[in-house]
Amino acid sequence: MNRSIKKVAVIGSGIMGSGIACHFANIGVQVRLFDIVPRELTETEVAKGLTLENKGVRNRLVNESLQKTLKSNPSPIYNQSFASRITTGNTEDDLNLIADCDWIIEVVVERLDIKQKVFEQIEKFRKPGTLITSNTSGIPIRFMNEGRSEDFRQHFAVTHFFNPPRYLKLFEVVPGPDCKPEVMEFLMNYGEKFLGKTAVLAKDTPAFIGNRIGIFGIMDLFHAVKSLDLTVEEVDKLTGPVIGRPKSATFRTVDVVGLDTLVHTANGVAQNAPNDEMHDSFAIPDFVNKMMENKWLGSKSGQGFYKKVMVNGKSEIHALNLNTLAYEASKPVKFATLEMTKSIDKVIDRFKVLVKGQDKAGAFYRKTLAAMFQYVSNRIPEISDELYRIDDAMKAGFGWEHGPFEIWDAIGVEKGIALMQAESYKPNAWVNDLIAAGQTSFYTLKEGAKYYYDIPQKNFKKIPGQDAFIILDHVREIQTVWKNAEASIQHLGDGVLNVEFQSKMNTLGGGVLEAINKGIAMAEKDYSAVIIGNQGPNFSLGANLAMVLMLAIEQEYDELNMAIKYFQDTVMKLRYSSIPVIVAPHGMTLGGGCEMSLHADKVVAAAETYTGLVEFGVGLIPAGAGTKEVTRRVAELWAKDDVKMNRLRDAFINIAMAKVGTSAYEAFDLGYYQQGKDIVVVNKERQIAVAKQHALQMVADGYTQPAPKPCYVLGRQALGMFYVGTDSLKAGMYASEHDQKIANKLGYIMAGGDLSEPQFVSEQYLLDLEREAFLSLLTERKTLERIEHTLKTGKPLRN
Repeated sequence: MNRSIKKVAVIGSGIMGSGIACHFANIGVQVRLFDIVPRELTETEVAKGLTLENKGVRNRLVNESLQKTLKSNPSPIYNQSFASRITTGNTEDDLNLIADCDWIIEVVVERLDIKQKVFEQIEKFRKPGTLITSNTSGIPIRFMNEGRSEDFRQHFAVTHFFNPPRYLKLFEVVPGPDCKPEVMEFLMNYGEKFLGKTAVLAKDTPAFIGNRIGIFGIMDLFHAVKSLDLTVEEVDKLTGPVIGRPKSATFRTVDVVGLDTLVHTANGVAQNAPNDEMHDSFAIPDFVNKMMENKWLGSKSGQGFYKKVMVNGKSEIHALNLNTLAYEASKPVKFATLEMTKSIDKVIDRFKVLVKGQDKAGAFYRKTLAAMFQYVSNRIPEISDELYRIDDAMKAGFGWEHGPFEIWDAIGVEKGIALMQAESYKPNAWVNDLIAAGQTSFYTLKEGAKYYYDIPQKNFKKIPGQDAFIILDHVREIQTVWKNAEASIQHLGDGVLNVEFQSKMNTLGGGVLEAINKGIAMAEKDYSAVIIGNQGPNFSLGANLAMVLMLAIEQEYDELNMAIKYFQDTVMKLRYSSIPVIVAPHGMTLGGGCEMSLHADKVVAAAETYTGLVEFGVGLIPAGAGTKEVTRRVAELWAKDDVKMNRLRDAFINIAMAKVGTSAYEAFDLGYYQQGKDIVVVNKERQIAVAKQHALQMVADGYTQPAPKPCYVLGRQALGMFYVGTDSLKAGMYASEHDQKIANKLGYIMAGGDLSEPQFVSEQYLLDLEREAFLSLLTERKTLERIEHTLKTGKPLRN
């Protein structure tokens, strides 16, 4: 279907409606957001003498909802300026404006009668052929279709976003019975390519896929927790990062989402899926009913499974005792089973160990995984014909690193069946058929592509849509041309190499730097371009601080000097090699990760990239060519003397305050990415493939090695400004004495030193100033205290 989406109408401006509107604005679409007209004036409106006919009053609900959403944290929008793409109106006066919209999305309250009235109004103004979708989480499409025209029904589907729409990647597409196939295909493609989502085709069944499986997992756990004698905190320890789930795990997640929301969804499944073999699991346990009576709903009510309390003047988080329903102080959680996984870096490799545990943790994993394996095997073909869609939904909607069938594969299909039998569960017959056919897994890799077991055909089929991606997990084994303990280099085809960090948290140690130098050298000799990209949770958290601290404590200053020089030389090689080098940052891109981005020929950033030079927070300055490059970029933008100082001051503040862009677009504002050179990709899965396309284009365009450029610095003219500024901050008690010392060293570099007049200097001159400042700060006790504190707590120290 050849269709362009330039303008979208969103009907309903609540949390989801405003969030969806913001995300369409994120990708450059014009949005019209509507809500109902208020029936009463507020006291403020009465005091101003306004009436219900005043336009501002009539649009109050939609405007207040949107503004509340825009102010929420984390932000629903990549850049606050993008909010100008959203215009507001009300459903009584302005609904005629949907006539020129390409897609209309209904996001009103979950009541069929209200939705039907909205659809009736939409039909009066919607032009034929316009897409019309509902964000319902469970109302059957056949009911919403009642009374609608043929054209409406042919272009109608459910497009179910997960909250918050910017951050959660699941986008369930549920076509109606009369929906044209090309409409469904368009929605799936648009969700993946433009909205950056994992688009999952679902059936019109209760709670679709994500919530059906996710809510079952939570409710089954609720029923098991007491019999296993586990506390709220113990369950959250067992169901968090150790198994590749979010830090909020289970009970904290419920507190954030709201216990009432969970109960509503569970009741919906219980009522609408009476034949579900695990129907009893969706019954609400007594302790949850009591919490609902007490209105202990979680964050929205101030307490849920956790509660913040004041003890001796200090705030503490206490957890609910599910037996007594009293809140108790936190207790350390330790299990022998978890201790056995500490040396296992890959989450997927931990499950074999976890299910063998001989303590309560092992029993918990055996019981809950056995139940989950039975449940997902029985949901095919009810909620999906293909097993990979269930895994996709759980990963994208609930933040699981691995879906249930992938976890089952990791344990072993036959071992998973034995596990189930030991817990009095059994798989669906098709799983036994798979084993009988001689198959040993649900997935397999062939020639860099992932295949899934197709149940009706009893063979493996390639998961569709992979051709648009380069997934490193799929190609690493067959396309790696060089590796060491911290990184590897893959040949992605067509002469393009990819350098992948594989160190802990992708920190930038000697092995990573060796790989970057090796990749560039190989490309200059036998290939044509280099990408620096990985698909871990974060691009890089910067230098290996633990190693820096150890060398500083041992006063190995010559070795530190060599290490910093090696880092600087590596980063400069990105800029001045004879082949194009593209950096593909995503997630946390801090310190040295940011410095690499600053020196790439092109940055292909994921939209969800959080970029910043954060060294100041640990008592240091950016010394991997970051301070030099920011200074050089500012100098390139100078036009007038007064602007010079302002730009330089702003860049100084960004570094001194360790500012981090909360999206790739904010990194442009901070000067870390450059308009006209660097680009943003909304779907991270496409990032490496897009980077390769740009690398090949740069080669085809005749890439030539850049020539070094001198940098213009202001010397004492800027130095005086910096020193006066830091003096005033210290005098006003906004900065400590050590803060001032660090800031003065930063200012010295950005001024170009104590030069008597403005002049051009070489990049190497500024690099030497960087290195000298960095090393001198590592001799300071307070800097070492800051580094040690951050390594221990993950938080900065002000001393």
